[in-house]
Amino acid sequence: MTYPQIIKDLKAKKFSPVYLLHGDESYYIDKISKFIEEKILTEGEKSFNQMIMYGKETDHKTLIDTCSRYPMMASHQVVILKEAQEMKTLKELLPYIQNPVPTTILVINFKHKKFDGRTKFGKAVKAKAVVFESKKLYDNKIPDWIQSYLKDKKMTITPSASALVAEYLGTSLSKVSNELDKLAINLASGTEINEKHIQEQIGISKEYNVFELQKALGTKDVVKANRIINYFISNPKKNPLVVVVGTLFNFFSKVYMTHFLKNKSEGEMMSALGVRHAFFLKDYKLAARNYPYQQSQKVIAVLREYDLKSKGVERNNTSDGDLMKEMVFKILNG
Repeated sequence: MTYPQIIKDLKAKKFSPVYLLHGDESYYIDKISKFIEEKILTEGEKSFNQMIMYGKETDHKTLIDTCSRYPMMASHQVVILKEAQEMKTLKELLPYIQNPVPTTILVINFKHKKFDGRTKFGKAVKAKAVVFESKKLYDNKIPDWIQSYLKDKKMTITPSASALVAEYLGTSLSKVSNELDKLAINLASGTEINEKHIQEQIGISKEYNVFELQKALGTKDVVKANRIINYFISNPKKNPLVVVVGTLFNFFSKVYMTHFLKNKSEGEMMSALGVRHAFFLKDYKLAARNYPYQQSQKVIAVLREYDLKSKGVERNNTSDGDLMKEMVFKILNG
């Protein structure tokens, strides 16, 4: 089932006796679990009918005993097993899963990895439970998710600001949503969020960031590229070498691909590059003109070299700052 379907059924009081929430992305697991924890029972009912348990601290016998009780002065009891991936005897819940108590709502939170549904226990869960897999979003899907999240809060965001947030906060939806909530609290409904808002409310510089560095390199703006690198060196925790290299590798990989897409339509190019807005396509086209096919190959080789060095391979005690300077010089002069 999908997240909206599960929430819709819960609001309509269509309950399953067992919910298995699993996957690499914890955001939606937490959202569903929190909804069940806060909304199913009244405050008065929770005292006797709601139990939060943790995988590391409990075993299957205790959990089965708890789930087998009947609710007191309520239609259901709620039992939430958090950190189920840490429970050594989780598979021993099989007898209960096969014959769950209909007045108990058991929520199994299995985080940070996919649950193996091929086992006997897994097959029983699929047959008897509502199963929801929370998958991590790909990098190029995060800006759209940001726009959708803010739309629900009656706000919009410019493509460049959305890309900036995605670039710096990564793919953890919990981390991204926390920062977007700051914007929603501090800015008026209906605001179109831009890079200035991002700088003021989240603290990401609109001038000195990886997004601006890749544009400076793409246009071969030597002065701006070096100015940004010097800023990175003075703020190493905000701009670690491994992240900078990874972002530039992603950018120049698409620049390289652009050389093979010259005869394609704009829509076909955007689809092939995983670009969701024509606003960004122009950056790849311009960089492809500045870095002909063979030169773009050399840039990718440079980035591979510094990816290894950022991870300690053949770096000869060179500082991250000096490695960044070397890398940018080679990109611009390769």
